[in-house]
Amino acid sequence: MEKLLKSLNKVLFWISVSSMAVMLVLIFLQVITRYIFNHTFEWSEELARFLFVWVVFLGSALIMGEGGHLAVQLLPRKFAGTPLGHAMNLFINACSYAFILLLLIQGSKMTSVMTFQTAPGLGISMSWVYAVIPLSACLMMLYLIRDTVEIFRKMRSTEDPQDAAANADALSVSEPASKNDE
Repeated sequence: MEKLLKSLNKVLFWISVSSMAVMLVLIFLQVITRYIFNHTFEWSEELARFLFVWVVFLGSALIMGEGGHLAVQLLPRKFAGTPLGHAMNLFINACSYAFILLLLIQGSKMTSVMTFQTAPGLGISMSWVYAVIPLSACLMMLYLIRDTVEIFRKMRSTEDPQDAAANADALSVSEPASKNDE
């Protein structure tokens, strides 16, 4: 599963990077053709805007997969490895599940509503533009499931903090001195 998610991260990264490059070229060409040749392509601004929407949502899923979303970690770090810390992380994930589920449901509704509306410059169905919302929600859900499973693994493997401290003391007493300590 982890290999699949790492491969997915690479795919999302390269889709985002290439979409940003295409956006940059489109906007640059639009400026050049408008101010130098006094001609505009109606579709270029629209395509750049639609690519931006896709980059934002796919990039959001990518960042979630890499654990890079902005978060306040004061309390979860203070209680890391404790039952309270695990409970906080599970609560944070439960809130994330609620938001992502809302994003998935509303994004799916919006995609289906926009099926018969076409983009004026490109002539494509607007559902192609909005399809990234439920797609990215599914990707985020996949990453969140992975993170939740990891929390449960940590909960299962976490020892009582007093036992862990006693084991650490026992190890430090029984270990021979290293050559660097001499």
